[in-house]
Amino acid sequence: MTKQQLQKLQAKNIAPLLKRISSLPKIDAKIFFEDSIKILYSHPTSQIEDEIYTLAKDLKPWRKGPFHIGNLHIDSEWQSFKKFDLIAPHLNIQDKDVADIGCNNGYYMFKMLPLSPKSITGFDPSALFKCQFDFINHFIQSKIRYELLGVEDLANYGATFDVILCMGVLYHRTDPITTLKHLSKSLNKEGEVILDTLILDSQEEIVLCPPKSYAKMSNAYFIPSIHALRGWCERAGFDSFECLATIPTDTQEQRKTDWIDSLSLEDFLDPLDSCKTIEGYPAPIRGYFKLKRR
Repeated sequence: MTKQQLQKLQAKNIAPLLKRISSLPKIDAKIFFEDSIKILYSHPTSQIEDEIYTLAKDLKPWRKGPFHIGNLHIDSEWQSFKKFDLIAPHLNIQDKDVADIGCNNGYYMFKMLPLSPKSITGFDPSALFKCQFDFINHFIQSKIRYELLGVEDLANYGATFDVILCMGVLYHRTDPITTLKHLSKSLNKEGEVILDTLILDSQEEIVLCPPKSYAKMSNAYFIPSIHALRGWCERAGFDSFECLATIPTDTQEQRKTDWIDSLSLEDFLDPLDSCKTIEGYPAPIRGYFKLKRR
């Protein structure tokens, strides 16, 4: 961990959590990359199991997952394997340098390990998510690199990538075209971006710009139609735009669990009409896209 990263974590008062993570005992575990990332080990003591459970609880909220560590099931808010299973057939990453922008706790990065990439680098400025990653990686012992940086830091990062994942980030940015330009300019020749973002179901080149919030997200700024998104991507320098799928988000994929202690999708929708958000907008639909730059 760099000095800058450590300073960011300390500024968030996360240093005590980091110390507890680093103090966990080394465990000879077997890793299974299934729907849930499973870390299985033999003959754990009750003291170790209690320590792992308490630390995992102190690292809430767990948004991405799920994970199993021994008998512990971290039932994350998102059933993230649904999204990964959708994009996996389109991931050509063997022997390639891969980045995951907005990587959260690293669930997708861990799931990509069996696909044999040359390297994986995650970008996310959240100190808590970095701690969750360190906690899981303590058992997996991968060589994934985690940077406490955002998409805006790509321009000065000093490295480019063959494949970039950008999942659930674009609608949180106040300047989506600039964000797409950061992604485009960070690709190697013939590079690809796998993009997941909220979309508006319309055949027109239009964009929803909520004045206050969308599905109770005050940081959801621009939700484009597919045709509008295509135009953004062309302006950002992408040569190819392929829609892989469009899927409504439902409460089987995103829901409240004991591992988040907060509201979830069912609370963000109109209680009388699940096809609308609480604000009266169309309910969330996600689009999955492959963008290429030659």
